[in-house]
Amino acid sequence: MKFFQVMLLFMVLLLAGCSGNDENRSQAYLWTTTLDQKSLLKQDTLEITDAEGSLGAVIEVDTSITYQEIDGFGYTLTGGSALHIHKMSDPARSSLLQELFGTGDKDMGVSYLRLSVGASDLDEAPFSYNDLPEGETDMELEKFSLANDTLHLIPVLKEILSIAPNIKLMGSPWSPPAWMKDNRDTRGGSLMEEYYPVYASYLVKYIQAMADHGIEIDAITVQNEPLHPGNNPSLLMLAKDQAEFIKNHLGPAFKENNIDTKIVIYDHNADRPDYPISILDDPEAAQYIDGSAFHLYGGEIGALSEVHEAHPDKHVYFTEQWVGAPGNFAQEMSWHTENLIIGATRNWSRTVLEWNLAADENQEPHTDRGGCDRCLGALTITGDEVTREPAYYIIAQASKFVRPGSIRVKTNVPKDLPNVAFRTPDGRTAVIVQNKAGEEQNITVRFEDQQIVFQLSAGAVGTLIF
Repeated sequence: MKFFQVMLLFMVLLLAGCSGNDENRSQAYLWTTTLDQKSLLKQDTLEITDAEGSLGAVIEVDTSITYQEIDGFGYTLTGGSALHIHKMSDPARSSLLQELFGTGDKDMGVSYLRLSVGASDLDEAPFSYNDLPEGETDMELEKFSLANDTLHLIPVLKEILSIAPNIKLMGSPWSPPAWMKDNRDTRGGSLMEEYYPVYASYLVKYIQAMADHGIEIDAITVQNEPLHPGNNPSLLMLAKDQAEFIKNHLGPAFKENNIDTKIVIYDHNADRPDYPISILDDPEAAQYIDGSAFHLYGGEIGALSEVHEAHPDKHVYFTEQWVGAPGNFAQEMSWHTENLIIGATRNWSRTVLEWNLAADENQEPHTDRGGCDRCLGALTITGDEVTREPAYYIIAQASKFVRPGSIRVKTNVPKDLPNVAFRTPDGRTAVIVQNKAGEEQNITVRFEDQQIVFQLSAGAVGTLIF
């Protein structure tokens, strides 16, 4: 008797499971943001039908042709961002971090963060982890300290990790300690060759010290914007110098200390693909390098594919793009979606990161002598009050749905419909599409022998999940 009861229960569960799967296959979900902000991640349920005829332009999805894996979408968590978040009341901060980094229905699922190694220009003042009185050196790095980061950044990171323990973190230095530079200043100058070995040890110490706090640094770029020495802090590092530093110092130091953190080169604009290509052309340097990182304050996003095609065994990352205050929602949502969310990923990028996560209503803090005073955060934080700015929605349109481990798949690009598609780890397909036409469009997304028909108003961005 028990055998038949077990078999009956098994058949009921099997039929219930099949019914649930059939229901999932018959419905899709569209999340839409319009440029007039009347819809902000508005969810609609759509029907999946047999592919018999089509309405409007047709986007064909072919999941059998795959490209790069996605590591994540997110922001730079600057020192200033951490300061504002950390100063919120405990309940407000907890709620905000859950919204940003959680994966529930109401969360946006940020899955990648970039950190400054030492100060960026969006800290209150420049600092390194080994600042010394003028004329002193510390070749053994005995005075190395993360003290500044323990004030706000590390506490906030620990809260984030409690919500999203698998989030990936990338570190980027804006400048070595001033005593290692030929101008002895936080701004500009170059790393002196005699300090290449000690600076490699400095970066090893950073990774190890963060690990001591339970914070794993997945990747590190060698230098933020190495061809822009006018920021504060900043450093000029030419391609030949970066190659020399990696192959004879940083790479061997990582190997000697069993550091698994990825080494990523360049971290600057798409107008100079020759910079990373020249380094990757050097096999002694390339053996230590995971890939190249890009910004888009200059050049065209297609340059990422140029670097990929020159060295297809190396990865590509998009690591920074700002929104200028006060922020034009329609303009920023349109440009960043087309060029970064869609453009960067269609050109092999594994990440899309906006600059930066948070600032206050005056775009503070920032350093003097070159710090950005117009960088609008994805969030404007005034006490416990939070305003969600354009970069919040730009990233959320992808991060909420395209989870780490997703694989980009092939789609065609009809006129005025930039798009990109991914196969997600849970077996779904996500298609991000933008209507660049001046009027509403009917769109058919077709896959295998099925299709989904929907409308996007002029300029709108939609993420379709099925």
